[in-house]
Amino acid sequence: MYIELRHLRTIRAIQQAGGLARAAEVLNMTQSALSHQVKGLEDQAGMELFVRRSKPMRLSAAGVRMLRAAERVLPEIDAMEEEFRALRAGRTGRLHIAIECHACFDWLFPVLELFRHAWPEIDVDIRAGLAFEALPALDRQDVDLVISSDRVPPPGIVFNPLFDYHPTFVASSLNPLAQKAFITAQDFRDQVLITYPVSRDKLDVFSEILTPAKVEPRAQRTAELTAVILMLVGSNRGVAVLPDWVMREVRLNADYVTRPLGPDPVTKRMFAATREEDVAKPHIAHFLRLARSEPVKLQRDL
Repeated sequence: MYIELRHLRTIRAIQQAGGLARAAEVLNMTQSALSHQVKGLEDQAGMELFVRRSKPMRLSAAGVRMLRAAERVLPEIDAMEEEFRALRAGRTGRLHIAIECHACFDWLFPVLELFRHAWPEIDVDIRAGLAFEALPALDRQDVDLVISSDRVPPPGIVFNPLFDYHPTFVASSLNPLAQKAFITAQDFRDQVLITYPVSRDKLDVFSEILTPAKVEPRAQRTAELTAVILMLVGSNRGVAVLPDWVMREVRLNADYVTRPLGPDPVTKRMFAATREEDVAKPHIAHFLRLARSEPVKLQRDL
């Protein structure tokens, strides 16, 4: 016996309408075509599905069994069709984000809070891109977007520019470097440098200042959290280089001093890497707009 979805919808419509004429209107087909479909289905089943002598027409025992199947199957099919319609319209989907930037949580959480209200049906998740390679994960579709300041796009990946920022030196006001107007690579030779626990090529202080000058700090210490780094710096346990949006926490605190990396201030750009085919998706495009505007507000507060 071969049953199609239209057969299940027919059984349900006739039961709900109470007869062929009204069911045909609901299904947008002629009564004769509907009668022909029912007769063909009964021929396949080898038994009647309706008791036609009753008014209104009611289901036979075999028809009741088919109706129960329709009531189980059709809601799932209807829900799946609605999901696909929503996907095509861009209302649902997912946004799984990998971050190659510890300090980005400071601006990312406000962005995601705005995004969540605008796109409540989008599945949002965040993964710190430390224990895995973020860009290969993006290419494999394990994640949908990578926050990074390293612009090395592989084929099929687009690096969407978000905003510019300045890596900024921060130290205790008791540190001798507090007397300087700007900080150079040589100033780190006798300092304990406090960084996030990531490879040096992902740390601005190394990629932009120390490695090109072939300078090593006296020692390097790591901490997972920005707040812990600032606490250690404030206690004069070391110095750090952090993105400028983090500095709003310490600019007005007498325990700290901030200085540009100079003499010409270093400027970096933050990117959101996406797959080429995803850039035009409405929820991705909206996230990119928010990620371009909200961090700048934090920088203006400095």
